[in-house]
Amino acid sequence: MKSRTLLLTLKVFSATGGIEKVCRVAGKALYEWSVTNNTSFAVFSMHDHTADADENRYFPRESFCGFGNRRWLFIWQALRAARSYDVVLLSHINLLPVARLIRFFYPQKKIILFAHGIEIWGELNGFKKWLLRCCNFFLPVSQYTADKIVEMHGIRANQCKVLNNALDPYLPLGKEYTDKASLKARYGLTDKDLVLFTLTRLSSKERYKGYDKVLQALVALNTQFAQIKYLIAGSFDEEERNYLIELATSLNVQNQLIIAGFIPDEDLVAHFSMADVYVMPSMKEGFGIVFIEAMFYGLPVIGGNRDGSVDALANGSLGMLVDPLNVDAIRQAIAHTLNERETVQPNRSLLLEKFSYTSYKKRLEHVLFDVN
Repeated sequence: MKSRTLLLTLKVFSATGGIEKVCRVAGKALYEWSVTNNTSFAVFSMHDHTADADENRYFPRESFCGFGNRRWLFIWQALRAARSYDVVLLSHINLLPVARLIRFFYPQKKIILFAHGIEIWGELNGFKKWLLRCCNFFLPVSQYTADKIVEMHGIRANQCKVLNNALDPYLPLGKEYTDKASLKARYGLTDKDLVLFTLTRLSSKERYKGYDKVLQALVALNTQFAQIKYLIAGSFDEEERNYLIELATSLNVQNQLIIAGFIPDEDLVAHFSMADVYVMPSMKEGFGIVFIEAMFYGLPVIGGNRDGSVDALANGSLGMLVDPLNVDAIRQAIAHTLNERETVQPNRSLLLEKFSYTSYKKRLEHVLFDVN
């Protein structure tokens, strides 16, 4: 079936978070599918402007319409446009009211919701649960997310088609970063330092990434590794930053903690190249695109065994999975990885087999167009 597909999003190009990455990659795959099958495809974004489109890489500007925060215009135009499409894809649960209107006027349309993680796991009121019922099925980014929405919201398991996230096809090729010296100097690091790296948003309202447990593990690691540092990068709120500084001080590891703040995309390769281990023993990660990006750049990875990280690390085939509540298990995993760095490198062939753009495109086509 040559399904005509409309992708509704909040943002695609004007932000750099995980959901926006999913929208860009999914949009590219769907556009290419539409060209091959001579059918229609469009992306409507509530908050982007049309001029934000990266038309030379992901999809052309004529397939993209940004509404520049004009919510009511977005809703009205999405409702009008839906008449011409067979499948309406939603990038976020907050777009469900638009989907409910589409369902009311066009009950035959297939409506599909991407389910990423924490945005859909929590308790929903009766109205939001009712809105969920307008979806034909869901695309959870991991089995963990699928299990959570079945458990929390009474969604049938056969309505969930797990679609793991993928590497962006336009990631830099991952050649060895040559100017490590200036980057290390920026953070006061030496060539003898061993660098643990976590890249995530630091939020006092979402304290589940496990960086506090890594700080606790540093206390014991100091007896094994004299020059170990912990670099945490990502945007933060002041409350969480202060919490981390106070925790590090209470543990007497304040001189090993480096809070880098936001890092632009163009600087990420350098940071991955400078680090020795990527560690994020989270408990509520929907998938964790950063895990597969770290592995793409050759970093050994440690993640938690209670959330979507399990999918990103291929059930432990690509990295080490640990109990995120067990500080000693985290310590042991870090120590093992630092001691065996030459033998714990991620399997690049397996990584690309599971998470390349080519593999993702095939899986997306299958769950959308080959499965009724």
